[in-house]
Amino acid sequence: MISAGDFKNGVTLEIEGNVCQIVEFQHVKPGKGAAFVRTKYKNIITGAVLEKSFRPTEKFPQARIDRVDMSYLYNDGDLYNFMNVETYDQIALTADQVGDSLKFVKENEIVKICSHNGNVFAIEPPLFVELEVIETEPGFAGNTAQGATKPATVETGAQVQVPLFVNQGDKLKIDTRTGEYLSRV
Repeated sequence: MISAGDFKNGVTLEIEGNVCQIVEFQHVKPGKGAAFVRTKYKNIITGAVLEKSFRPTEKFPQARIDRVDMSYLYNDGDLYNFMNVETYDQIALTADQVGDSLKFVKENEIVKICSHNGNVFAIEPPLFVELEVIETEPGFAGNTAQGATKPATVETGAQVQVPLFVNQGDKLKIDTRTGEYLSRV
């Protein structure tokens, strides 16, 4: 159990049956009345950010989040299959559970599967991936003083905005958090 007086940024706990992570907290001691802790927390499963004040003596159970390295095996239509790299156990997740977190992930790449009490709520792809451009307009040099870009489709099917000099067949380094082109490889 964690009391509200011991909150720190990044602590994961259960508030009213929801798994939440503390984003911001502030101990407030008004001149008149009892002290309280003003808190901003994020519901990990839904992504909602809420603000609430707690008495410093209120206690909450700490939530245990399991992050497991798994290899993304394949997609068989409506299920995405993953394998634990240590135990070789396989799990299948639906498209709703996966969302768009795999749009930059190729088969056989390692991702982190985040779960709470056995319920998967997030998939964390690697921070940077290297993907080949399979379709884009022909590239040309020059006329890039303003940082002009064009759309390109990478081998996973995702669209990325790239500089004009990128050609079909080039390998790109992409930041999976923002979907931005970083460099050619």
